[in-house]
Amino acid sequence: MASFLHGVKVPHRKNTENMTAVKMPVGKIVSIPTVMHIGAPANVVVKAGDLVKVGTLIAEANGYVSSNIYSSVSGKVLKIEDKLLSNGRVAPSVVIESDGEMTVDEGIKPYEITSKEDLIKALRLSGIVGLGGAGFPTFVKFDTDKAVDELIINGAECEPYITSDSLTMVEKTDYIEYAIQVITKFIDIKRVIIGIEKNKPKAIGKMRQLADRNPIVSIKLLPSIYPQGAEKVLVYHTIGKVIGQGKLPLDVGAIVSNCTTMASIGEFLKTGMPLVEKCVTVDGDAVAKPQNVIVPIGTSVSDVFEFCSGFKKEPKKVLYGGPMMGISVPDMDVPVIKNTNAILAFSEKMAFLPKTTACIRCGRCLNTCPFGINPAGIEKAFKRDDLDAAEKFGVALCMECGCCSFVCPANRPLVQTNKMAKATLLSQKKGK
Repeated sequence: MASFLHGVKVPHRKNTENMTAVKMPVGKIVSIPTVMHIGAPANVVVKAGDLVKVGTLIAEANGYVSSNIYSSVSGKVLKIEDKLLSNGRVAPSVVIESDGEMTVDEGIKPYEITSKEDLIKALRLSGIVGLGGAGFPTFVKFDTDKAVDELIINGAECEPYITSDSLTMVEKTDYIEYAIQVITKFIDIKRVIIGIEKNKPKAIGKMRQLADRNPIVSIKLLPSIYPQGAEKVLVYHTIGKVIGQGKLPLDVGAIVSNCTTMASIGEFLKTGMPLVEKCVTVDGDAVAKPQNVIVPIGTSVSDVFEFCSGFKKEPKKVLYGGPMMGISVPDMDVPVIKNTNAILAFSEKMAFLPKTTACIRCGRCLNTCPFGINPAGIEKAFKRDDLDAAEKFGVALCMECGCCSFVCPANRPLVQTNKMAKATLLSQKKGK
């Protein structure tokens, strides 16, 4: 078995890695979607004209896999309206006019945890979801009767540009430590492993100090190779266990949680403040003043860029997230949501897509894929509408990291084809 899975060396461009987070003033309007998580949309529990405060519940989890949503500002609810999200879905959004006071809801107070049931209830109330990008409701991961050998904290942050997780490990070490203490007190976890790429010395130093104070915590230094932070890759590189197709970390005795998720858990348990703001890396060659910004959830992307002094070049493309797995936003009115870790703006020069040419059968995509699937084979199978062949080539295993497209000398849109093939295959199976 290989000691490390394949990946690619990407230009890191961590331009903001030595910048402390700056808290931006609240804007006039926030628009908070009811879908910022995997699962059912939350049910809106406010109406136009209602007065809300920071931490007021505005949408309640609808079912087990769902998540509470709270106001990030104090002010008045203007309307509830359907809005197009960056993923193409339409969902109700609560539009709030801020009064500029940021008055905190009277119900906000620290949680006293005396049992596992208390902990799960608190995590469910918190509105915290996976903040590494997936948006899976966090309480669900910990609400298990299965044996948990390892809690793996993801501090890899392997995408270019993004530094918000690294900064969280440096600036919110105490909250991460508190979350570990409470979780391991009430959930039987044998080991806690913090996985960090070797190119983050400040975060490594802080996490080592944390580990020195807790005998079950250790640090695993990882090569600086993308996609180091992908869940299955991280599990393999930290504990050597393989998560099979269709399986979860719990199936190999592990829980994986992003470092910013852990910090948010600790902050909620200590203060009672739910997830209402996010540290976001703002960068890209079009941005006048790249920096890490603490943003109220629901703030428009345009307001965040304005806080960063606007643009020094005309932006051609704006992304939620990094350039490898980020999603292109449809317009500047889209809001920062719970799992937004970066917004990047690129000029025509950086956003330019080179011409696609014919596949030369070099095999680089196959040799680079962490899971050894065959993107070129999947592309050909999908074009001839042969989903059985695409499945045999491993399309269901694709985690959409983009390594195949990154190394392709013909500049073929391999990861995009994989996405379409996966979606079509899933739709076909659901229809049967």
